[in-house]
Amino acid sequence: MFRKILIANRGEIAVRVIRACKQIGIPTAAIFSEADQNSLHVKLADQAICIGPPPSIKSYLNVHNIISAALISGADAIHPGYGFLSENPQFAEICGSHHLTFIGPSPEAMSQLGDKAKAREIAHKAGVPIIPGTPVVENIEQALKEAKKIEFPVIIKAAAGGGGKGMRVCFSLKELEKNLPLAQGEAEAAFGDSRVYLEKYLIHPRHIEVQILGDQFGNVIALGERECSLQRKHQKVMEESPSAVINPSTREKIQKMAVRMAQAVHYSGAGTVEFLMEPNGNFYMIEVNARIQVEHPVTEIVTGIDLVIEQISAASGEKLIYKQDQVVIQGHAIECRINAEDSRTFAPSAGTIEKLHWAGGPGIRVDSHLRAGDMIPPFYDSMIGKLIAYGRNRQEALNRLTAALDETEIAGVKTNLAFQRELTRLPAVQKAEIHVTFIEELLKEK
Repeated sequence: MFRKILIANRGEIAVRVIRACKQIGIPTAAIFSEADQNSLHVKLADQAICIGPPPSIKSYLNVHNIISAALISGADAIHPGYGFLSENPQFAEICGSHHLTFIGPSPEAMSQLGDKAKAREIAHKAGVPIIPGTPVVENIEQALKEAKKIEFPVIIKAAAGGGGKGMRVCFSLKELEKNLPLAQGEAEAAFGDSRVYLEKYLIHPRHIEVQILGDQFGNVIALGERECSLQRKHQKVMEESPSAVINPSTREKIQKMAVRMAQAVHYSGAGTVEFLMEPNGNFYMIEVNARIQVEHPVTEIVTGIDLVIEQISAASGEKLIYKQDQVVIQGHAIECRINAEDSRTFAPSAGTIEKLHWAGGPGIRVDSHLRAGDMIPPFYDSMIGKLIAYGRNRQEALNRLTAALDETEIAGVKTNLAFQRELTRLPAVQKAEIHVTFIEELLKEK
C-alpha cells in the first residue's frame, strides 16, 4: 500500500476518501482553497495544504499547485475523487512523471473512454450494444444527412464530455439546424473541444448503470446495477440499487456487457458503465465514467464491498480479492442528493448553514462534509450531502428514506428537501414507474 495519499478534491468525497484511508491505516494529505480552509476534510486529514484562491481554475484545477502539494506532503499517490481532475488523462500522466500513483485507470483508458465517439467504436468492436448513431459530424450538411439515416428524434452529444453539456434533443431538421452550432459552442466552452456526434433519441428509456472493479492483471468484476432514471437536466437526483425492473437473467447479461467493455480498454480501478434501457428491455451502452461516482454508496450497501478501499488496492498493484460469483446483492438501497438549491427554481443557494440535523436510525447512512455553522461557498457544487436508506426490500428502503427526509432539518440556505420529500411519495416512484424524463415532465405539469 501507499505511505501517504493526497486527496485532490474537496467536500463529501474528500471526507469519504479520508475515512477509507483511516480504515486501512494510510496517512492522508488534504488540499484546500482559501474558501475551504475550515472545511471538514481539512480537519480530518493528517496534513492540509492551501493551493490557491476560491475559483476552481486557481485551486482544485490547478495541476501545478496540486502536484507541488503532493510532493511537499511526501505523498506517493493521489486520489482525484469525482469531478475536477478525476477523468483528466493529462493529469494522470503528470502524476506518473512525478512518481505519484494516480488512483484510477490508466491515462490511455481514460483517453479512450473520455472521447464518447471513440468509446462507441470500442463498444461496437467489443460486441457491446450501442444506440444507433453517427461518427463526429463536422457541419450542418453532414449532420442533416446522418440524421435522416437514423431518423428523428436525435440527440446531439459532445464527443469529449458529459454531464449534460453540449447535449441537445432535436425532433426536426429545423431544430437540428438551430441546435448544432449551439451544442458545438457549448462543448467548446466546457471541454475545449467542439466535436459532436448524433444518436437516436430514445423515448422514455431508463438509465441503468453497472458498477465495475478491475485490477492491473486483467481481472474485472461487476457489482450489480444502479437505477438512475430520476434526473433533471441530465443530473441525477435519486439513485437506487438494484433496479426494480432488472431480473436475474437481464442482470447477468448487462453485467457481462459492462465487463467486456472494461476489458476492452484494460480497465483498472472502480468505474461505471452506463446504459439506456428501452421499455421493451433492449439496452445500449452510452458511456463509461472512469472514476468513483457520487452514487457509489448504494452499491456498497447492497454488496458489502468498500469501493474506495478497492480503488486504492487496485492502484497499489493488488489483485482483486473478489470473484464474480462472490458478489451477492442483498436488500435494497436508495440515495437522494440533498443540495443547496431552491426546490422550485433549482437555483443554487450559497450561505451559512445555521441549523443542520441529519436523520438516523436503522438502515440510514449520511455522507456529508457540512456541519452547522459551515459556509456553502458559491464557487463549487451545491451538494450538502447524500441521504441513503437501506431495507430488506425496495418498499422498506423507500419507507425509511421518506421518514429520514421528513426528519432531516437544514436552515440558513435553501434546499431541495421539499422536492425530494415529494418525489418519494409519488405513486409512480413508489411503483418504480420512472424514466429519464420523468422529472422534467413532472415539472412541466406544475
